[in-house]
Amino acid sequence: MSKGTVVLAYSGGLDTSCILVWLKEQGYDVIAFLANIGQSEDFDAARKKAENLGAKKVFIDDLRAEFVTDFIWPAVQANAIYEDRYLLGTSIARPCIARRQVEIARREGAQFVSHGATGKGNDQIRFELTCYALYPEVKVISPWRIPEFYNSFKGRKDLMEYAEKHGIPVPVTPKAPWSMDANLMHISYESGILENPKTHAPGDLYLMTKNPEDSPSTSDVLEIQFKNGVPVKVTNMTDGHSKDSALDIFSYLNEIGGKHGVGRIDIVENRFIGMKSRGIYETPGGTILLKAHLDIETFTMDKEVRRIKQGLGVRISELIYNGFWYSPEGEYLRHCIAKSQENVEGKVQLSVFKGQVYILGRESPKSLYNEELVSMDVQGDYEPSDASGFIKIIAVRLREHHRLQGLSSNKQ
Repeated sequence: MSKGTVVLAYSGGLDTSCILVWLKEQGYDVIAFLANIGQSEDFDAARKKAENLGAKKVFIDDLRAEFVTDFIWPAVQANAIYEDRYLLGTSIARPCIARRQVEIARREGAQFVSHGATGKGNDQIRFELTCYALYPEVKVISPWRIPEFYNSFKGRKDLMEYAEKHGIPVPVTPKAPWSMDANLMHISYESGILENPKTHAPGDLYLMTKNPEDSPSTSDVLEIQFKNGVPVKVTNMTDGHSKDSALDIFSYLNEIGGKHGVGRIDIVENRFIGMKSRGIYETPGGTILLKAHLDIETFTMDKEVRRIKQGLGVRISELIYNGFWYSPEGEYLRHCIAKSQENVEGKVQLSVFKGQVYILGRESPKSLYNEELVSMDVQGDYEPSDASGFIKIIAVRLREHHRLQGLSSNKQ
């Protein structure tokens, strides 16, 4: 008798293929769900594999467009970057996948969901917090946290032996000595030989970007048009190509950024669960957009609003990284950030060349830049002598501090 139906977040790889069979052995009916979020994958082969392994149903959904509009664009608006360097490509993909996973679970009457995330990483938290938020009654089966599972599979060798025993197709080519996760926004690399933080990344590791040394010797000049803080059009000023749908814009920026080796980072980061990990990431399109959005935002946003919004950006980056996309505070912060973006519109011209993004110029109907006011050659509507009183007033605090507690009060 079946214990119930479980929707498994399935990748087609060794781990989730073994988990699919293991869940069946435990007495569950398994629905396999594979999300297309821009990774390079043979989806037909993955479907056939899941069916052959005994999946009750297989869903393969193309989520690329909604991944861009519902997840990447809000991250762009926020200038979301974790610990000053990581553009959160994996972090924002998990709630996108899990949202559809629970939609399927509800529609199919499944009481359980499952995933292949390990018990040491962030993804288990991101998947499960999304599932619990959007389907409060659901029960999560996390095999890598179940002793009878993780004690049986202490390494890849054990998984391979289980796969061979149960007729699960295994890779015929040697696996790269690191773990890789790919989606439309980025590719991440960790584990294996990369666990030693001193080990340099091999040259053949990167799949999304060229080595900047081998990139073209001529730049691509782009113009990115923004409305409400998100790109609505990109035009290549070099060859005239343009894109104006969300998915096409982001895919094209990936193409140009990858061609010029933009967006590579190698970092040690702090996982939510309390340990440090080394990760290597390549995020070409996202890096271009971060530079462009920062530029048009500063050009069009009030100074004090932007100061507050910067703090919100740091906070929402931490929430995204830690798996709280669907938390009340996450929803509130996205609303605040969206409000801040109402006047963030205009065009930014930039050059992409040898791993770098160079801002060339910008224009906007909502610009707060007053050329006459700021000019060194024209006085404009400004009285320089007014600055004397301004400086004296803001100096009161400094003068009193040092007079009463600072160096001037410590005379012998």
